[in-house]
Amino acid sequence: MSKFPHYFSIWDKASHYGLKWTAWAVLFFLMLPILVIIPLSFNVEPYFTFTDGMLRLDPDAYSLRWYKEIFSDDKWVLAIQNSFFIGIFAALLATVIGTVAAVGLSRPEMPFKRLITALLLSPMIVPLIIIAAGMFFFYTRFNLVGSYLGLIIAHATLGTPFVIITVTAALTGFDRSLYNAALSAGAAPLKAFWDIVVPLIRPGVISGGLFAFVTSFDEVVLVLFLAGPGQRTIPKQMFSGLREQINPTILAVATLLIVVSVAFLMTLEFLRRRAERIRSGQ
Repeated sequence: MSKFPHYFSIWDKASHYGLKWTAWAVLFFLMLPILVIIPLSFNVEPYFTFTDGMLRLDPDAYSLRWYKEIFSDDKWVLAIQNSFFIGIFAALLATVIGTVAAVGLSRPEMPFKRLITALLLSPMIVPLIIIAAGMFFFYTRFNLVGSYLGLIIAHATLGTPFVIITVTAALTGFDRSLYNAALSAGAAPLKAFWDIVVPLIRPGVISGGLFAFVTSFDEVVLVLFLAGPGQRTIPKQMFSGLREQINPTILAVATLLIVVSVAFLMTLEFLRRRAERIRSGQ
């Protein structure tokens, strides 16, 4: 039985399949660089091209040499440690600030709501080069350039808008009478918020925190402006490697970042489906 209604013409069906295959073609075009990077990261030779052995699928042409190089090079080890350290603390800071801001903005009596929302979401709109330059001149007044604290604050600034958006979405349809009922029963405002509101918005909070972490983990412009020699992160190390010494170690790191990104996307999808089940009462 045809999946198209009887009143669909041949042109409607052609448009459907044309749009479908165009979408697949665009997806393949976007994924092609990733499909090239992954096998090249296993190249036994220090080249950015496929060797004859790789094209013949010769096992001797593939190696984990460049993955071992990541964890044996002090620069890469330091970059990995810095990226996780800065990313985790920036995500935690952005999650706290973004959650509080989203809850405050969800209150109907909040004054200047649109103006405050625009200001809080502005890091997503303003070009990063402008933000980085402004932060650099601001940080020089407080000796924060070249410090972990400065980078954590800067990365948290970029991650906060994502937390606000996801938590605001989680608060959509939230029945404030539940919170008010807890207050009327004698619960303190903080306890009522923690016991009533937080469980309902937890998927949005976690999703926003993951987005904030990924934003920090992938950021290079702010690091180039604000980081010192001791705050070298993975993106900065990759950027420096492309200029100083090109070898497939960069491709191995890129492959690991792809794996991490896919893991985060799968986690976000799991949280999204869980939030839908909670909303539907299942």
